[in-house]
Amino acid sequence: MRSSNPVFSRRGFSRDNGYAQFNAQPQAGGPAVGTAEGNPYAQAPAGNPYAQNPYAQGDVQYGAPQAPATTGRMTMDDVVMRTASTLGLLVVTAALAWALLPVDEANIGKSYGIAIGAGLVAMVLGFVQAFKRKASPPIILAYAALEGVFLGVLSSIVDNYIASGAAMQAVLGTMAVFVAVLVAYKAGWIRVNRRFYGFVMAASLGFVLLMAVNLLFAVFGGGDGLGFRSGGLGILFGIIGVLLGACFLALDFKQVEDGIAYGAPKEEAWLAAFGLTMTLVWIYMEFLRLIAILQGND
Repeated sequence: MRSSNPVFSRRGFSRDNGYAQFNAQPQAGGPAVGTAEGNPYAQAPAGNPYAQNPYAQGDVQYGAPQAPATTGRMTMDDVVMRTASTLGLLVVTAALAWALLPVDEANIGKSYGIAIGAGLVAMVLGFVQAFKRKASPPIILAYAALEGVFLGVLSSIVDNYIASGAAMQAVLGTMAVFVAVLVAYKAGWIRVNRRFYGFVMAASLGFVLLMAVNLLFAVFGGGDGLGFRSGGLGILFGIIGVLLGACFLALDFKQVEDGIAYGAPKEEAWLAAFGLTMTLVWIYMEFLRLIAILQGND
């Protein structure tokens, strides 16, 4: 894993992809941009296949890269629109699943089975997109729709049987984390560099491995496995999961910012939307689990 989720690690905004790199911005006071010797973008080097001298303007000196004015490049509007489309579809299908797949005693087994099937297919589609060289909008939208079905039924079950109002609380918590991280990132309170990246990747790998071991013990040994998802440990790991999700958001924002600055093609906006959607789903799931544990212990 080279980024906050598989989509960025393969094709999108990885450290090896040239146009988006941590700490890769030109430094102020360097040679004039207009010269080939001092301008790494003047000859469109192999390190950045999308840089066709979009920043060269006479004798302007190096500074923070600006979004290229050429057409066919990803812009923030593209990312916002694609993300809104993906998240909007997820929310619609989640609402439909909540309304049309009842979780009363007579239907909970059938509805839960449909949700698990949708979740598994969504996971497969996520891996398919992660290993594709280019963004596939149909796959990304199908992933969002199926993920919405899974989340809609799961949220309904938690809301009806474990913690009333948990779904809305998880939504509000996810929105709060998104806004807080965005503000902190734009204000410069969060510095996304190689050290930050390495720490988050190591922590996330350890977290996922622990959850996988806990799941295996729960499946083959019964009960709550090693107890990482219940009681006091469950609360602790729920908080850690939310914090990791917040770190993933910071990485996503940095990757999107660099992709725009270094002239990523317009279709990469779908990858940005896909990555942000995956991160927000992670945060929502961690909030839902945490709220269920807290209220379930009352």
